[in-house]
Amino acid sequence: MPGFWDDADTAKKVQKELGQLQDVIKGWEDGWGELEETGLLLEMATEEKDSDIEQEVADSLPGMKERIEVAELECMFSGEHDASNVIISIHAGAGGTEAQDWVKILLRMYLRWAEAKGFKASILDILAGDEAGTKSVTFIIKGHFAYGYMRSELGIHRLVRISPFDASGRRHTSFASVMVMPELDDNIDVEIDDKDLRIDTYRASGSGGQHVNKTDSAIRITHLPSGVVVQCQNERSQHRNKDMAMKMLAARLYELEKEKKAAQQEGLHGDKKGISWGSQIRSYVLQPYRLIKDHRTEVEVGNVDTVLDGDLDTFIKAYLLWAK
Repeated sequence: MPGFWDDADTAKKVQKELGQLQDVIKGWEDGWGELEETGLLLEMATEEKDSDIEQEVADSLPGMKERIEVAELECMFSGEHDASNVIISIHAGAGGTEAQDWVKILLRMYLRWAEAKGFKASILDILAGDEAGTKSVTFIIKGHFAYGYMRSELGIHRLVRISPFDASGRRHTSFASVMVMPELDDNIDVEIDDKDLRIDTYRASGSGGQHVNKTDSAIRITHLPSGVVVQCQNERSQHRNKDMAMKMLAARLYELEKEKKAAQQEGLHGDKKGISWGSQIRSYVLQPYRLIKDHRTEVEVGNVDTVLDGDLDTFIKAYLLWAK
């Protein structure tokens, strides 16, 4: 197209979108090619009555099914930032120590999900609970379509169980909020004036296992006009912590602007539900029965342990279909 390269920013954006589409198409082509090869192999096994080849075909089916399901999911990603890495923040809500323990459980669930997908997860900031668990945590997941997958998790998550912190063995309800933001690339310009920032350094604390580095160069940035506060303690230098914190701030301000525009379009007034009863997107019930239910899609899963171990694709796929 004449003049295509005259606008470098537009050309770069189009190239990126083209690459993403080509990746999806390649996934489908590879899947169909594998399916055709397996079909021919099965025909040969049937004709020759070769049980070894039949077993080889049978062994290949689960992996093939999983790869086709992944390709199917990726075809649903149409959002502007779906292919981006994702920044996730989890905050404890109503429920005290119970809620802080719930944050820790959710963190483990998402880290296990990322690990199963072959994505890389790093904790950027973590604040330990007073007695147990975690008050808040922010982490980044890097991988193809990470944000596209994880945007289904935005909202309030509710847990019902017998409290391990209650000597009387009573049932407790806990809440945690999950905030999901794309890691913005260089093509997205978010105006941040240096005079609107307060930057503080502090010593990192809290435990993050293999996902967080200990450092004395942690950074806290407060955006004074909006009141947004971001922190990063993951990197080994103050400079890198500041760079990552600025990325987190840009992503948060970008999301706030999107929410503001959506509220105006829908005639809303920006009222936000608290992290408490009645505002949850998903409930995880461990007592008196075992069931996880997504309140948007009405999808229910009885195998609670599998989900808490990171098997979220049933909910993710249902959300993508519902959102469309």
